Amino acid sequence: MNPTLAATWQSLGIAESVLAEKRLTLYDDADELVIAEIADDGREWRLTPAACNAWRTMQTAAATDGVTLRIASAWRGIARQVELIRTKLDRGESIAAILERLAPPGCSEHHTGRAVDIYEPGGPVLEEAFETTAAYAWLDRNAARFGFTLSFPRGNPNGYVYEPWHWCYRA
Repeated sequence: MNPTLAATWQSLGIAESVLAEKRLTLYDDADELVIAEIADDGREWRLTPAACNAWRTMQTAAATDGVTLRIASAWRGIARQVELIRTKLDRGESIAAILERLAPPGCSEHHTGRAVDIYEPGGPVLEEAFETTAAYAWLDRNAARFGFTLSFPRGNPNGYVYEPWHWCYRA
């Protein structure tokens, strides 16, 4: 066990037993990232080179079918995961509630540089209602061809809420 992560979890009120209970995997931060997309606000979304190539190929195929796929979130490091959790704690959310939507630092697929949170312009962003969009329907039918899988379906063994927007490159 990484002593730095263990100390971080303790500072956030996350028991180490959560990893076993939620069947979580530890991930290192990706070491090679490239810009996959630039958001309208100028934010750079980064992925590993292989995930970026697969993302762009998938995005182009979707566009050919009249569907626009955009990135709402991609790589984020362990330090950013800590910030996100601390912000929610500061707002008075319980750690149990937070861990239904966010992975403990070191356990997020976003650390790998292979996970993307996807949205369709004009549609819901990071909401379950994403499953009603043309983008989700397209991903459900086609994402596997490009190496992407839906990480957190309904009733997933990790205890996360259903995240129809969260797809991870696994090829």
